[in-house]
Amino acid sequence: MGKPKHYRPPGKKKEGNAARYVTRSQAIKLLQVSLSDFRKLCIHKGVFPREPKKKVKGNHHTYYHLKDVMYILHDPLLEKFREIRAYKKKIKKAKAKKNDELARLLLSRAPSYKLDMVIRDRYPTFVDALRDLDDPLTMVHLFAMLPAIDRLKIEVKCIHNCRRLCHEWQAYISRTHKLRKVFVAVKGIYYQAEVEGQKITWLAPHARQQVLTDDVDFNVMLTFLEFYEALLGFVNFQLYHSMNVKYPPILDPRLEALAADLYALSRYFDANYKTSVQEPQVAGSSISEQEQEESNLRLAQLQRQLPANEPGALMHLVQDAASETEEDEATRDCKNLFQNMKIFLSREVPRESLLFVIPAFGGIVSWEGDGAPFAEADDSITHQIVDRPTQGHVYLSREYVQPQWIYDSVNARIILPTEAYMVGRDPPPHLSPFVDNEAEGYVPDYAKTIKELQAAAKNDVQPFPGMGNDVLDNSQNMLAEGYISRTEAMEAAEKKQKMMLLEKQYHDDLKMELQDVSSINKQSSAEDMESKEELLRDVQQSAMDSEDLSRLMMSRKKRGLAKAIEMNKQRKKDHVEKLKERKRNIEAAQKSEKKHKKA
Repeated sequence: MGKPKHYRPPGKKKEGNAARYVTRSQAIKLLQVSLSDFRKLCIHKGVFPREPKKKVKGNHHTYYHLKDVMYILHDPLLEKFREIRAYKKKIKKAKAKKNDELARLLLSRAPSYKLDMVIRDRYPTFVDALRDLDDPLTMVHLFAMLPAIDRLKIEVKCIHNCRRLCHEWQAYISRTHKLRKVFVAVKGIYYQAEVEGQKITWLAPHARQQVLTDDVDFNVMLTFLEFYEALLGFVNFQLYHSMNVKYPPILDPRLEALAADLYALSRYFDANYKTSVQEPQVAGSSISEQEQEESNLRLAQLQRQLPANEPGALMHLVQDAASETEEDEATRDCKNLFQNMKIFLSREVPRESLLFVIPAFGGIVSWEGDGAPFAEADDSITHQIVDRPTQGHVYLSREYVQPQWIYDSVNARIILPTEAYMVGRDPPPHLSPFVDNEAEGYVPDYAKTIKELQAAAKNDVQPFPGMGNDVLDNSQNMLAEGYISRTEAMEAAEKKQKMMLLEKQYHDDLKMELQDVSSINKQSSAEDMESKEELLRDVQQSAMDSEDLSRLMMSRKKRGLAKAIEMNKQRKKDHVEKLKERKRNIEAAQKSEKKHKKA
């Protein structure tokens, strides 16, 4: 009897999945590190478990590709981790011998590691880093809102560093008007920006007390955060240098302490712009002022305090950078949305979010408190954002609106009418800009209203006095598409009205003629209808038969895929029907409420 086909003598090398994949315990043994260090290395190097088709050691193991493990094995970071582990043993030995002085000395000289080379390795180009920035931004914004807890190893230094990075990122986005979409949800506030052609979406939690649960492994999250902080620092550095602005920014500690980062970063950018772009002047007075400014900046650097909760001045930059590239159409639209508007924020509104959003769309903003650019009593304020039903003192020269008006105007890219957002009223539904209503199959009423307002704002079309919107529908659509001018639109509306009158007269005459002939043709029409119905039934039956036949000819995989597509379509249809039913119920409830009020 001959040898089996796949026989291999004992001791020979493996093949297939057994050779390509190793379990986690085998990987740790190969790298000679602890489990915690192995987790850190995997997170920093971007190595994740794999799912082989055939699990050689069983289903209860975690598998890694051997190439990924060898990728970690030849990394300098592994050697650094081993060095730190050996150094910790020295400190532990000194403490065990009660040699406190040596332990203190060893702690002060403890080795540390940097992730610079890892980031350069994982992201060869800057666009690669931007493409992978969604999760880092979300994580850093989350930890910027968390409290510092020693039990979970969440340090104060870590929280403040996250807050600083968030503010610096928001400063660049706001300054360059790169913000595109904002949506306020239960989880937090979703933002989307477009930087160098890459759409970056992140979630910032609401500014309230966060409750930490025990079912989250914060050690793993802190390891991810360590990498994300380094990555975001590199990205901010590159973005600031693209504007000829030094990084990191040096802020005035007095303004930081007052949570007035708005003025602090404005001054910093202004000083940097003058020193980097403008030529130094010859006059002695100007030179002394420049030296004074530089000494102030050095003093601010030495006395720098921890950043405050507000993003503040990271939101507004005064001077235009000389190296700024040409703005595209979307950036110009965003830049001019809130132009010539002075907006004041009351105490109860989400100040941190609005301080970021309003300057990003060209508005001037202030708030209630020390260090604010202008006070509430300023006569030039055009809008005040409030979120309470009554106001102590009302200024007649400004409009009082709810915060949702800002977000809806930003998403629509037009200044929406403020009547629906007045104080004390229920605002319209806050529609998500991330949902494609046409693709979903259901377009909300307010979305249709916004489309009409956008078309009207784009072409400056106003309803004519004494005429309804129905008369203008066709001409307005043509005008929105840029086919005709405004005078031609008026002519088209008049022509349409005449045509409607002639059409009505023609239909009346036709009806009179048909009444005479209808008695003669009743019998023949009934027979025609029956024959048409039979033909339609035959067509439907043949279509169903051909569909069944084509399905029988499919392979099992394609048949399952077709079934999944049908189920998805049905699910979407059910969801749309549910939304329509909910709308009908709301309308019925509103009608009954009005009847009760009248009664």
